[in-house]
Amino acid sequence: MSEKIVIALGGNALQSGKGEATAEAQLNVVKATAESIAEIAARGYEIGIVHGNGPQVGRILLASETAKDVTPAMPFDVCGAMSQGYIGYHIAQGLKYALKQRNIHTPVTCVVTQVEVSEEDPAFQNPSKPIGPFYTKEEADAIVKEKGYAFKEDAGRGYRRIVPSPLPMDIVEIDAIRSLWPSTITISVGGGGIPVVKRAEGLYEGVAAVIDKDFGAELLAEKVDADILMILTEVEQVAINFNKPNQENLSKLTVADCEKYIEEGHFAPGSMLPKVKAAMKFVQAYPEKKAIITSLEKAVDALEGKTGTVIVNK
Repeated sequence: MSEKIVIALGGNALQSGKGEATAEAQLNVVKATAESIAEIAARGYEIGIVHGNGPQVGRILLASETAKDVTPAMPFDVCGAMSQGYIGYHIAQGLKYALKQRNIHTPVTCVVTQVEVSEEDPAFQNPSKPIGPFYTKEEADAIVKEKGYAFKEDAGRGYRRIVPSPLPMDIVEIDAIRSLWPSTITISVGGGGIPVVKRAEGLYEGVAAVIDKDFGAELLAEKVDADILMILTEVEQVAINFNKPNQENLSKLTVADCEKYIEEGHFAPGSMLPKVKAAMKFVQAYPEKKAIITSLEKAVDALEGKTGTVIVNK
Protein backbone atom coordinates (compact mmCIF):
# COMPACT_ATOMS: atom_id res chain seq x y z
CA MET A 1 0.00 0.00 0.00
CA SER A 2 1.33 3.44 -0.95
CA GLU A 3 2.31 5.90 1.76
CA LYS A 4 0.22 9.04 2.07
CA ILE A 5 2.07 12.33 2.17
CA VAL A 6 0.76 15.86 2.70
CA ILE A 7 3.14 18.43 1.20
CA ALA A 8 3.06 22.03 2.43
CA LEU A 9 4.44 24.59 -0.02
CA GLY A 10 5.33 28.07 1.24
CA GLY A 11 3.68 31.07 -0.41
CA ASN A 12 7.11 32.58 -0.98
CA ALA A 13 8.17 29.41 -2.83
CA LEU A 14 5.44 30.10 -5.38
CA GLN A 15 6.75 33.44 -6.60
CA SER A 16 9.89 34.68 -8.29
CA GLY A 17 12.92 35.17 -6.08
CA LYS A 18 13.23 38.58 -7.72
CA GLY A 19 9.91 39.53 -6.15
CA GLU A 20 8.07 39.63 -9.49
CA ALA A 21 4.33 39.57 -8.81
CA THR A 22 3.00 38.81 -12.31
CA ALA A 23 0.95 35.70 -13.05
CA GLU A 24 3.50 34.72 -15.71
CA ALA A 25 6.39 34.91 -13.22
CA GLN A 26 4.50 32.78 -10.71
CA LEU A 27 3.58 30.18 -13.31
CA ASN A 28 7.24 29.84 -14.31
CA VAL A 29 8.24 29.28 -10.68
CA VAL A 30 5.42 26.77 -10.18
CA LYS A 31 6.69 24.72 -13.14
CA ALA A 32 9.93 24.09 -11.25
CA THR A 33 7.96 23.31 -8.09
CA ALA A 34 5.86 20.82 -10.02
CA GLU A 35 8.94 18.91 -11.15
CA SER A 36 9.85 18.08 -7.56
CA ILE A 37 6.31 17.04 -6.68
CA ALA A 38 6.06 14.89 -9.81
CA GLU A 39 9.27 13.11 -8.80
CA ILE A 40 7.65 12.26 -5.46
CA ALA A 41 4.54 10.97 -7.27
CA ALA A 42 6.77 8.87 -9.54
CA ARG A 43 8.02 7.06 -6.44
CA GLY A 44 4.51 5.86 -5.66
CA TYR A 45 3.41 8.24 -2.92
CA GLU A 46 -0.23 9.33 -2.61
CA ILE A 47 -0.03 13.13 -2.50
CA GLY A 48 -2.09 15.98 -1.14
CA ILE A 49 -0.77 19.53 -1.60
CA VAL A 50 -1.27 22.54 0.65
CA HIS A 51 0.17 25.92 -0.33
CA GLY A 52 0.79 29.23 1.38
CA ASN A 53 -0.66 32.48 0.08
CA GLY A 54 0.88 35.25 2.22
CA PRO A 55 2.48 37.26 -0.60
CA GLN A 56 -0.37 36.61 -3.02
CA VAL A 57 -3.35 37.37 -0.75
CA GLY A 58 -1.61 40.55 0.39
CA ARG A 59 -1.27 41.73 -3.19
CA ILE A 60 -4.88 40.82 -4.03
CA LEU A 61 -6.06 42.79 -1.01
CA LEU A 62 -3.81 45.72 -1.91
CA ALA A 63 -5.11 45.76 -5.49
CA SER A 64 -8.71 45.56 -4.28
CA GLU A 65 -8.24 48.44 -1.83
CA THR A 66 -6.41 50.55 -4.43
CA ALA A 67 -9.33 50.14 -6.85
CA LYS A 68 -12.02 50.91 -4.26
CA ASP A 69 -13.02 54.11 -6.09
CA VAL A 70 -13.84 52.01 -9.15
CA THR A 71 -15.27 48.87 -7.57
CA PRO A 72 -16.03 47.91 -3.95
CA ALA A 73 -13.07 46.41 -2.08
CA MET A 74 -13.32 42.65 -1.55
CA PRO A 75 -13.55 41.30 2.03
CA PHE A 76 -10.41 39.58 3.34
CA ASP A 77 -11.94 36.08 3.22
CA VAL A 78 -12.94 36.60 -0.42
CA CYS A 79 -9.37 37.64 -1.25
CA GLY A 80 -8.22 34.40 0.37
CA ALA A 81 -10.62 32.40 -1.81
CA MET A 82 -9.35 34.22 -4.90
CA SER A 83 -5.77 33.33 -3.99
CA GLN A 84 -6.72 29.66 -3.55
CA GLY A 85 -8.25 29.62 -7.01
CA TYR A 86 -5.42 31.15 -8.98
CA ILE A 87 -2.55 29.50 -7.08
CA GLY A 88 -4.30 26.12 -7.26
CA TYR A 89 -4.86 26.62 -10.99
CA HIS A 90 -1.15 27.34 -11.53
CA ILE A 91 -0.04 24.34 -9.48
CA ALA A 92 -2.49 22.07 -11.29
CA GLN A 93 -1.28 23.28 -14.68
CA GLY A 94 2.39 22.82 -13.84
CA LEU A 95 1.90 19.47 -12.11
CA LYS A 96 -0.24 17.96 -14.87
CA TYR A 97 2.49 18.78 -17.38
CA ALA A 98 5.27 17.38 -15.15
CA LEU A 99 3.29 14.19 -14.52
CA LYS A 100 2.55 13.71 -18.22
CA GLN A 101 6.28 13.94 -18.97
CA ARG A 102 6.70 10.95 -16.63
CA ASN A 103 3.78 9.05 -18.19
CA ILE A 104 1.72 9.47 -15.00
CA HIS A 105 -1.94 10.21 -15.64
CA THR A 106 -3.25 10.82 -12.12
CA PRO A 107 -5.80 13.66 -12.16
CA VAL A 108 -4.96 16.89 -10.32
CA THR A 109 -7.66 19.18 -8.94
CA CYS A 110 -7.98 22.23 -6.70
CA VAL A 111 -10.55 22.22 -3.89
CA VAL A 112 -11.45 25.70 -2.64
CA THR A 113 -11.41 24.97 1.08
CA GLN A 114 -12.99 26.57 4.14
CA VAL A 115 -11.40 25.93 7.53
CA GLU A 116 -13.27 26.50 10.77
CA VAL A 117 -11.71 28.73 13.44
CA SER A 118 -12.98 30.06 16.77
CA GLU A 119 -13.97 33.67 17.28
CA GLU A 120 -12.58 33.28 20.80
CA ASP A 121 -9.11 32.48 19.49
CA PRO A 122 -6.67 34.93 21.15
CA ALA A 123 -5.00 35.46 17.77
CA PHE A 124 -7.75 37.96 16.91
CA GLN A 125 -6.40 40.21 19.66
CA ASN A 126 -2.77 39.67 18.66
CA PRO A 127 -2.10 39.87 14.87
CA SER A 128 1.03 37.92 13.92
CA LYS A 129 0.77 36.48 10.39
CA PRO A 130 2.82 38.29 7.70
CA ILE A 131 1.09 38.90 4.37
CA GLY A 132 1.87 40.80 1.20
CA PRO A 133 5.15 42.25 -0.06
CA PHE A 134 8.17 43.35 1.95
CA TYR A 135 8.62 47.04 2.76
CA THR A 136 11.41 49.15 4.19
CA LYS A 137 10.88 50.62 7.66
CA GLU A 138 10.11 54.01 6.12
CA GLU A 139 7.56 52.56 3.67
CA ALA A 140 5.86 50.55 6.43
CA ASP A 141 5.65 53.59 8.72
CA ALA A 142 4.00 55.59 5.95
CA ILE A 143 1.35 52.89 5.39
CA VAL A 144 0.67 52.64 9.14
CA LYS A 145 0.10 56.38 9.22
CA GLU A 146 -2.20 56.27 6.18
CA LYS A 147 -4.20 53.07 6.80
CA GLY A 148 -3.55 52.01 10.39
CA TYR A 149 -2.28 48.53 9.48
CA ALA A 150 0.01 46.61 11.80
CA PHE A 151 3.52 45.79 10.54
CA LYS A 152 6.33 43.61 11.80
CA GLU A 153 9.91 42.89 10.74
CA ASP A 154 10.01 39.45 9.08
CA ALA A 155 13.17 37.36 9.64
CA GLY A 156 15.58 40.06 8.50
CA ARG A 157 13.97 40.44 5.08
CA GLY A 158 11.99 43.64 5.63
CA TYR A 159 8.63 44.71 7.06
CA ARG A 160 5.30 43.07 6.21
CA ARG A 161 1.72 43.68 7.19
CA ILE A 162 0.48 41.32 9.93
CA VAL A 163 -3.05 40.00 10.46
CA PRO A 164 -4.68 37.57 12.94
CA SER A 165 -3.68 33.92 12.51
CA PRO A 166 -6.15 31.69 14.41
CA LEU A 167 -5.55 27.96 14.76
CA PRO A 168 -7.54 25.68 12.43
CA MET A 169 -10.19 23.51 14.10
CA ASP A 170 -11.89 21.62 11.26
CA ILE A 171 -11.89 21.38 7.46
CA VAL A 172 -15.35 21.99 6.00
CA GLU A 173 -14.68 20.17 2.71
CA ILE A 174 -12.82 17.21 4.26
CA ASP A 175 -15.35 14.63 3.03
CA ALA A 176 -14.84 15.78 -0.56
CA ILE A 177 -11.05 15.68 -0.17
CA ARG A 178 -11.18 12.16 1.31
CA SER A 179 -13.42 10.94 -1.52
CA LEU A 180 -10.92 12.22 -4.11
CA TRP A 181 -7.97 10.56 -2.34
CA PRO A 182 -6.09 8.49 -3.59
CA SER A 183 -7.37 8.55 -7.19
CA THR A 184 -6.64 12.29 -7.51
CA ILE A 185 -3.85 14.60 -6.35
CA THR A 186 -5.69 17.30 -4.44
CA ILE A 187 -4.59 20.90 -3.93
CA SER A 188 -6.56 21.98 -0.88
CA VAL A 189 -6.52 24.04 2.33
CA GLY A 190 -4.77 26.74 0.27
CA GLY A 191 -3.25 29.48 2.38
CA GLY A 192 -4.24 27.44 5.43
CA GLY A 193 -7.86 27.55 4.29
CA ILE A 194 -10.45 30.32 4.12
CA PRO A 195 -11.06 31.09 7.81
CA VAL A 196 -14.73 30.72 8.73
CA VAL A 197 -16.73 30.59 11.97
CA LYS A 198 -19.77 28.39 12.48
CA ARG A 199 -23.11 30.17 12.82
CA ALA A 200 -26.60 28.88 13.53
CA GLU A 201 -27.83 25.76 11.71
CA GLY A 202 -24.30 24.74 10.71
CA LEU A 203 -23.75 27.68 8.35
CA TYR A 204 -20.34 29.34 8.08
CA GLU A 205 -19.24 32.96 7.81
CA GLY A 206 -15.83 34.19 6.64
CA VAL A 207 -13.61 36.25 8.94
CA ALA A 208 -10.64 38.56 8.31
CA ALA A 209 -7.62 36.41 9.10
CA VAL A 210 -5.00 34.12 7.57
CA ILE A 211 -4.52 30.62 8.93
CA ASP A 212 -0.92 29.48 8.94
CA LYS A 213 -0.58 27.00 6.08
CA ASP A 214 1.70 24.71 8.12
CA PHE A 215 -1.00 24.22 10.75
CA GLY A 216 -3.58 23.83 7.98
CA ALA A 217 -1.42 21.14 6.35
CA GLU A 218 -0.96 19.41 9.72
CA LEU A 219 -4.72 19.29 10.27
CA LEU A 220 -5.22 17.87 6.77
CA ALA A 221 -2.52 15.25 7.44
CA GLU A 222 -4.44 14.17 10.55
CA LYS A 223 -7.80 14.15 8.75
CA VAL A 224 -6.59 11.95 5.86
CA ASP A 225 -4.44 9.71 8.10
CA ALA A 226 -1.25 10.65 6.27
CA ASP A 227 2.00 8.78 6.92
CA ILE A 228 4.24 11.81 6.39
CA LEU A 229 3.81 15.55 6.78
CA MET A 230 6.39 17.27 4.58
CA ILE A 231 6.91 21.01 5.01
CA LEU A 232 8.94 22.57 2.20
CA THR A 233 10.68 25.87 2.82
CA GLU A 234 13.73 27.86 1.70
CA VAL A 235 16.33 25.94 3.72
CA GLU A 236 17.53 22.35 3.45
CA GLN A 237 17.50 21.68 7.18
CA VAL A 238 16.24 23.21 10.41
CA ALA A 239 19.08 24.98 12.22
CA ILE A 240 19.85 26.43 15.62
CA ASN A 241 21.79 29.70 15.84
CA PHE A 242 20.48 30.42 12.34
CA ASN A 243 22.57 32.88 10.29
CA LYS A 244 25.19 33.07 13.05
CA PRO A 245 28.82 31.89 12.90
CA ASN A 246 27.91 28.91 15.09
CA GLN A 247 24.88 27.83 13.03
CA GLU A 248 24.20 24.10 13.41
CA ASN A 249 22.00 22.21 10.95
CA LEU A 250 19.91 19.43 12.46
CA SER A 251 19.06 16.15 10.73
CA LYS A 252 16.72 14.78 13.41
CA LEU A 253 14.61 16.30 16.18
CA THR A 254 12.40 14.77 18.84
CA VAL A 255 9.47 16.66 20.36
CA ALA A 256 11.61 17.20 23.47
CA ASP A 257 14.41 18.67 21.33
CA CYS A 258 11.96 21.02 19.64
CA GLU A 259 10.54 22.20 22.96
CA LYS A 260 14.05 22.93 24.25
CA TYR A 261 15.08 24.91 21.17
CA ILE A 262 11.79 26.82 21.09
CA GLU A 263 12.28 27.82 24.72
CA GLU A 264 15.79 29.01 23.85
CA GLY A 265 14.38 31.16 21.03
CA HIS A 266 16.09 29.49 18.08
CA PHE A 267 13.11 29.54 15.68
CA ALA A 268 11.74 32.82 14.32
CA PRO A 269 7.98 33.50 14.66
CA GLY A 270 6.31 33.69 11.24
CA SER A 271 9.21 31.71 9.75
CA MET A 272 10.59 28.44 11.16
CA LEU A 273 8.61 28.43 14.42
CA PRO A 274 5.18 27.51 12.96
CA LYS A 275 6.80 24.81 10.81
CA VAL A 276 8.41 23.18 13.82
CA LYS A 277 5.25 23.51 15.91
CA ALA A 278 3.10 21.97 13.14
CA ALA A 279 5.56 19.08 12.78
CA MET A 280 5.48 18.55 16.56
CA LYS A 281 1.68 18.52 16.62
CA PHE A 282 1.55 15.84 13.90
CA VAL A 283 3.99 13.42 15.53
CA GLN A 284 2.38 13.94 18.92
CA ALA A 285 -0.98 12.96 17.40
CA TYR A 286 0.63 10.02 15.54
CA PRO A 287 3.72 8.88 17.50
CA GLU A 288 4.57 6.19 14.93
CA LYS A 289 4.71 8.69 12.04
CA LYS A 290 7.10 11.47 11.06
CA ALA A 291 7.32 14.99 9.72
CA ILE A 292 10.04 16.31 7.43
CA ILE A 293 11.18 19.90 6.97
CA THR A 294 13.43 20.61 3.99
CA SER A 295 13.76 22.65 0.80
CA LEU A 296 11.77 22.03 -2.35
CA GLU A 297 14.93 21.09 -4.25
CA LYS A 298 15.85 18.43 -1.68
CA ALA A 299 12.39 16.96 -1.16
CA VAL A 300 13.12 13.61 -2.85
CA ASP A 301 16.49 13.26 -1.12
CA ALA A 302 14.82 14.01 2.23
CA LEU A 303 12.22 11.29 1.66
CA GLU A 304 15.11 8.90 1.02
CA GLY A 305 16.78 9.95 4.29
CA LYS A 306 19.71 11.72 2.64
CA THR A 307 19.01 15.22 3.97
CA GLY A 308 16.33 17.40 5.54
CA THR A 309 15.24 17.45 9.17
CA VAL A 310 13.07 14.58 10.40
CA ILE A 311 10.84 15.30 13.41
CA VAL A 312 9.71 12.28 15.44
CA ASN A 313 7.84 11.87 18.71
CA LYS A 314 10.73 10.31 20.65
